[in-house]
Amino acid sequence: MTGTYSDVTPITPVLGGMVTGLDLSAPLSLEQFEVLEQALHDHQVLFFREQPMTLEQHKSLGGRFGELHVHPAAPKGAEHPEVLVVHADAESTFVPGGLWHSDVSCDEIPPMASILRIEQLPATGGDTMFSSMYAAYEALSDRMQRLLGELTAVHEGRQYYVGRYGDGHLRDESYPSAEHPALRTHPRTGRTALYVNEGFTVGFKELKRAESDALLAFLIKHCASPEFTCRFRWEANSVAFWDNRCTQHFAIWDYYPQTRHGYRVAVKGDRPFYAPPTAG
Repeated sequence: MTGTYSDVTPITPVLGGMVTGLDLSAPLSLEQFEVLEQALHDHQVLFFREQPMTLEQHKSLGGRFGELHVHPAAPKGAEHPEVLVVHADAESTFVPGGLWHSDVSCDEIPPMASILRIEQLPATGGDTMFSSMYAAYEALSDRMQRLLGELTAVHEGRQYYVGRYGDGHLRDESYPSAEHPALRTHPRTGRTALYVNEGFTVGFKELKRAESDALLAFLIKHCASPEFTCRFRWEANSVAFWDNRCTQHFAIWDYYPQTRHGYRVAVKGDRPFYAPPTAG
């Protein structure tokens, strides 16, 4: 991969970039790291084809961008606790990621980025959709932007993890819960993103229940607007690398009872904050 953007092809005008000419199983040079990091900031989610790698290489790739995050539902004593197994087959009653969400937004300090490699695929289907929360924010009216800038969103993990990733092995009190600003300032780009999602957000701290439910329902629908999204069709050993601070994603479960299997690592992030844009 060169130091230019000739190897990154935009997927849509809003988000997504297809990267070629880079072997992710090999250590990244400083130049490759810097270009890849900038491409992530520019495109929000990056896609790669034909990237076979071991779990150790996968962890090493994620670790190049920061300390790895351990999923709250990771099995105790797992050999690779930083690696989340993403699997669905004929025995599955749900699919990981089957709601629009930003990874583990119910953590006090959610992961800033995630890297997913799919190893086994169904004959057809199993795509993942991504949505730009920059675009979702920018499409709102000025008045709605100002309102959201004053609100705190409550994110809960229990309803998402019970009987799902953790198979109920976590105690109730161990499921993560957090309060984050409804709008989030990206610490590197300075852009504002909507930080509310279907998977984890349950309401707004400052509003009455009926008001909160109505606003949340509107925003969940708004975040999934087609003009904010791109859709990635997986091939064996494809990789997606996304920024959780400004995107949401949705795993489409249209392949039951076939099998889809992969691995995901996530990079620790920072506490979400909102810095209102200055006038002028």
